[in-house]
Amino acid sequence: MLLKSFRYLLLPISWIYGGIIWLRNKLYDKNILKSASFNFPVICVGNLATGGTGKTPMTEYLIRLLKSDFKTATLSRGYKRKTVGFAIANEETTALEIGDEPMQFHQKFPDVTVAVGEERVVAIPQLLHQRPETQVIILDDAFQHRQVKAGLNILLTDYANLYTRDFILPAGDLRDVRSSNKRANIIIVTKCKADLSETEKNAIISEIKPAADQSVYFTTIVYGNAYHLFTKSTINIKHDYGILLVCGIANPRPLKEHLTRHADSYDMIRYPDHHIFHSNDLTDIKEQFKKINANKKIILTTEKDAVRLEKFEKELADFPVYVVPIEHQFLFNKDDEFNSTIINFIKSFKKPDK
Repeated sequence: MLLKSFRYLLLPISWIYGGIIWLRNKLYDKNILKSASFNFPVICVGNLATGGTGKTPMTEYLIRLLKSDFKTATLSRGYKRKTVGFAIANEETTALEIGDEPMQFHQKFPDVTVAVGEERVVAIPQLLHQRPETQVIILDDAFQHRQVKAGLNILLTDYANLYTRDFILPAGDLRDVRSSNKRANIIIVTKCKADLSETEKNAIISEIKPAADQSVYFTTIVYGNAYHLFTKSTINIKHDYGILLVCGIANPRPLKEHLTRHADSYDMIRYPDHHIFHSNDLTDIKEQFKKINANKKIILTTEKDAVRLEKFEKELADFPVYVVPIEHQFLFNKDDEFNSTIINFIKSFKKPDK
């Protein structure tokens, strides 16, 4: 509460920042600032907030949906990587070279082209030049970057922090003005409770006020069985486990709620989003883990954190480090409708057979 009260004091700065963003968007809307379009299926996954809406698992959902029928590629900025410029992941690539989320895509979907590049308007032609067989590109976290005009925009918003109720930074979490939602073709309310009622669903749709050509969907998070960071063996988390949760993600709330339901108690070490782990972090983790008084105990982390912990295989060899995967699940039996929209969008770009 104290933090929220302090952030409200920053509203004058938010008004200035929001005005700058509004003006920038107007310059793009008036075509004074130029957006590049491609006669090629480009899907953008993004949000208006600073993070924590589920962009990574939504990108993975799209990859699973498309990769069997279309040559699929992802293109990310590669946030907090130690390199610059355009790159395509290969067998020797590390998270430090391309970023944690692209590395996660590369490890889970080795048959998919995973590329990074700060300037997407430059990176897309480079990707298509090096991978001319590509049939669809998924832009990860690119909604607010208007140099590229994607053919299909998917906007995510967290059920617990809808953009309609948020403020521009620094008073709130929005990095773009609310009115930018009009650029979205699809709006997805993520991280909903699994038993979301029709009444609440309709109330949220009324609050969002989608345009006639916009579709609104609702998803909840589903957690899979935790798997060992190195051996990949799986376990079911039970109430008698002692758990040390180690995470550096923007919004750990759903994961904490999941553990509250499946474990009697847990300890947590939280790091900033995209945190790069160092040896002193390992010391803290090991010391905290040893303090847990339980016959069966594990260290649990997220998939995004896992790609940054893999380099410590030797140091963590004697510790049970497990990774919990997450996926989006559509509510109200709308997955088939959503899937058809995505597939039909891509097929509309397919060249006719000669």
